[in-house]
Amino acid sequence: MFLHKNTHKGNMLVTGASGFIGSRLCKVAVEKGLSVSRVVRYARGVDCVAVDEIGPETEWAAILEGVDSLVHLAARVHVMDDAGDDPLTEFRRVNVDGTTKLANQAACSGVRRLVFISSVKVNGEATRLRKPFTIMDAPDPQDPYAVSKHEAEQSLHRVAKESGLEVVILRSPLVYGPRVKANFLRLLKVVECGIPLPLASVNNRRSLIYLENLVDAIITCIKHPKAAGQTYFVSDGEDVSTPELIQRISSSLGRPSRLFPFPPVFLKVAGIITGKSVSMDRLLGSLTVDCSKIRRELDWEPPYTMDQGLKETAKWYEKSC
Repeated sequence: MFLHKNTHKGNMLVTGASGFIGSRLCKVAVEKGLSVSRVVRYARGVDCVAVDEIGPETEWAAILEGVDSLVHLAARVHVMDDAGDDPLTEFRRVNVDGTTKLANQAACSGVRRLVFISSVKVNGEATRLRKPFTIMDAPDPQDPYAVSKHEAEQSLHRVAKESGLEVVILRSPLVYGPRVKANFLRLLKVVECGIPLPLASVNNRRSLIYLENLVDAIITCIKHPKAAGQTYFVSDGEDVSTPELIQRISSSLGRPSRLFPFPPVFLKVAGIITGKSVSMDRLLGSLTVDCSKIRRELDWEPPYTMDQGLKETAKWYEKSC
């Protein structure tokens, strides 16, 4: 892979630095006095390094010199209805082989710690009501993206064992905040438009994490000595049902929540008929995580409540409309 080098590195390197999470992480890290270099696809600043593509051929040695810590956010993300002939191979190429190459070269370059942003999907697609995933639960990835994230975690543990590189893994649920995209942005639009939703009868629980809380957890994992070698779930610590989330979003937007009761079983059938089973399952099912381990071991608490996070997200949405 061809690397375009703009400037000398700092002591913290962030891949995927132009993305939703990465851009905010870099800004906050600089505000906290950290020296940060950004890995992006197209260089746009003196502290950026452009990497055409992340994979097993990417050479990292030149930009890892002098780097003390590394946050690996860049990944081939989950794509609904992937049209590729062999999507798992494509996910593995970037998320497993690319991550392994980066970790090996980081270890050779003297990088102290690597924080890898993984996903709750490593553990599965759903939990039982009020039975959150814990770190002790066996992984159960269900799609190519989740499989590749799980395999990347396993590969990082091997690199750490062989090299002494300190690896920290964060498994995150859905992340929301200013600049959010995909399903959460669509939900904001639906609520803002006042479209009635047949979800008042849904009884489920979902974990989420506000962007600022995730960034704070990442920086904690970079700094805290006890984080080395650990895997953590992170969340806002306030699990909500789908109707409760919609009500909170409505309140943040200053709109009425137009929910009406409808049997969830019929919604599930409607999802099957319309080919929207996955989306419907996310609205109706539970997916929660137990983040007590990071709270206990690293003394970490989310600095923002979910209501604060939703209000900031709503402010951004209203300005961007």
